[in-house]
Amino acid sequence: MNYSFINNKIKELRKEKGLSQRQLAKEIGTSQANLSRWEQGLNEPSIIECWKIADFFDISIDELCGREEY
Repeated sequence: MNYSFINNKIKELRKEKGLSQRQLAKEIGTSQANLSRWEQGLNEPSIIECWKIADFFDISIDELCGREEY
């Protein structure tokens, strides 16, 4: 997975929805500190966390991870 893409995509999606880190963290069942670390590229979300993020924003895991068609 392209983690820098995921970090940027999470932040982009969150801002598009007008959500704070705290609000999004609550919606997906993580802490604001954890979400902040993802957005800063210090940590990467697990596959389970990616599913939760993708489900919340109604997008595919492929879109979240920046996977393009082969």
